[in-house]
Order: sequence, then structure tokens, then C-alpha cells
Amino acid sequence: MNKRSSLLRAFIVAGVLFSQAVVAQDAKELYNTASGFIRTGDYSNAVLVLNQALQLEPDNYEYKKQLAFTFYLKGDLVKAKSVIEPLLSNKEVDVQAFQIAGNIYIGREEWKTAQRMYERALKKFPNSGELYNDNGTLLMNFKMYDGALRSWLKGIEQDPTFPGNYYNAAKTYDFSNAPLWCILYGETFMNMESFTTRTAEIRNIVLESYKKLFNDPSLFDAMLPDDKKGKKGSSDFVEAYKTCMGKQINVVTGGIDPEVLVMVRTRFLLDWYNFYGIKYPFALFDFQQSLLRAGMFESYNQWLFGPAANQAGYKAWIALHKQDYDDFLKYQRSHPLKPRPDEYYNDGRFTLINSGY
Repeated sequence: MNKRSSLLRAFIVAGVLFSQAVVAQDAKELYNTASGFIRTGDYSNAVLVLNQALQLEPDNYEYKKQLAFTFYLKGDLVKAKSVIEPLLSNKEVDVQAFQIAGNIYIGREEWKTAQRMYERALKKFPNSGELYNDNGTLLMNFKMYDGALRSWLKGIEQDPTFPGNYYNAAKTYDFSNAPLWCILYGETFMNMESFTTRTAEIRNIVLESYKKLFNDPSLFDAMLPDDKKGKKGSSDFVEAYKTCMGKQINVVTGGIDPEVLVMVRTRFLLDWYNFYGIKYPFALFDFQQSLLRAGMFESYNQWLFGPAANQAGYKAWIALHKQDYDDFLKYQRSHPLKPRPDEYYNDGRFTLINSGY
């Protein structure tokens, strides 16, 4: 009898496990089907199928999160809010859930609720570049320019590999008196997000920022005193940058174009690594130096500035240097720029000079 009872219990347990596995498989298949509907913009069918999946697995966090997002895409913000809010207190809550909630609150114009939610989210996920980026965008909608910039800068500091904060910081600095940060953040962004409409936008900003930089008389008065050359700090990094860049004034007397910038930036790198490279490690400059050593710096600078400076000239240069340019693109794909932690030098100072953001 004992053997028969044990065997019976084993069959029952196996049957239960099998049933659970079938349910899980069916729910996953429904979830995948719903995801397909979302990709094609058929949000009504996506909602229908997700609800079926949740009937099979009513406590599945991911399915609920996707349902909230689908309601948001569908434009049903009331239902979207009702689904997402309980998830924000769930032990499984993640960054994406807070992002979805933020979009829903903003869509409902519940600005203060969104702001409080981001504050809460950033306390839970203080290293999330995505949340700093979204929080900055919300503050910019309030025309809180300094607060928005601080959020993006904090995102760069805490999560240096997320590109969105570089993009927004560069755009904001385009309306300020700090072309230096436009250049550094803009070029970093272009390497992290290389072929989008945002890349083209930032490309123009960076090129114009070089012109602004060399039109700033203070650039050429910024010679870092000897007693500060070993000190690591935000203001000293800026002064070191200006010191090396200010030496290049004679190169730009005929104006700024990609060819001139190749010379300016090559000479800058040589000066930087002679005097400051060890004191102020910076992944962007290391990346530039690696391209210089690989003989690809000219191609890189054409890629950075050519389309914004002169589209016809850029295409003509590529036609004459096709192999070099192809080699650079291949190198760029296999050796991407990777900003590093603990290389944050911005002191956060910001002066708005153009309210047309």
C-alpha cells in the first residue's frame, strides 16, 4: 500500500507540475503574440491577448507592466494609470515601470504627481541614467532649465554609458555660454548614438560650438597656473582644456572647417597628453588618441564634422578616401567609445542666454 500511495502521489505531483508548465507556456505564447500586435500598432488586440495571458498568470509582473504600457500607447490613460500604479509598490518594481508611469502622468498632465514619482524612483534607483533623463525632460517642460540640466548632469555622473543625458545636456548648453561642454558632451553622444536624426542635430551644435569657443576672448587668457597642474577638480579640468585649446588660435585664423579641426584637435591631444592626460583621465580623449595612433583621426573628424560643414565637400572627401573611411567605420564599430565612471568634471554652473529652447 505504501508503494502504491507513493506512486500515486508522484503521479499527482507530476500532473500538477505538467499543468503549471503548460499554463506558463501558453501564457508566454500569448505574451509573445501580444508583443507582435504592439509592434504592428494593433493595440486593441494586444490588450485582448495580454488579458488572456493574465487570466492564466494573474500575478505576472511583466505582463501587467506590458498591459499598462499598451493602454498608454492606445491612448487609454485612465486604464493605464489603474494598471501601473499598483506595480510601483511591488517588490519587483523596476526602472521601466517608473518610466511608463512617468509617461502616463505626463500624458494626463499630472505634472506634480510625475515629479514626486521621479523623486521616489531616483531614490530607489540612484544610478539610472534613464530616470535622470526623463526627470530632466519633465523639469524642462516646467521651464526649470537649471534643474533639468542638473538632472542630466547627474545622469552622466551616475550612469556614464547612457546616451540620452549627453544629448540633452549638449542641447541645453547650446543655449548657454559654455560651448566647451557642448563639444565634450556632443561628441561623446555622437559616438554612442551614431546614425540617428539626433546625431545630425548634435553634429551641427558641436561644429558651431567650436566657432563659439574660438570667438571667446577668455579662452586665450586661461593659462593654468603651475601650482594647479596636479590638482583634480571640475574647474581645473576646464582650465586645463582651455589652456591646451587656447594654444591653437593661430591654426583657426582662416576659419573653422573639418580640415582645420583635424589640425586643432591633433595639436590639442599632443599638448593634453604632455601635460594633463594623467591628472585628468577622460575616455573621450583616450578614444581620440587611439584613432590618431591608428591613422584614422582624419576620417573620424570628417565623419564628425563633414556633413554639417559642407555636405558636397564631405561626399567628395569620402569618394577620394573610400578605403580609409571604410576602415574607420569598421574600427568604430569594433572599438566603440565607452565613457568611464569617476571621470566627471562638470561643476554644474549654467547661465541661460537664450530662452528659445
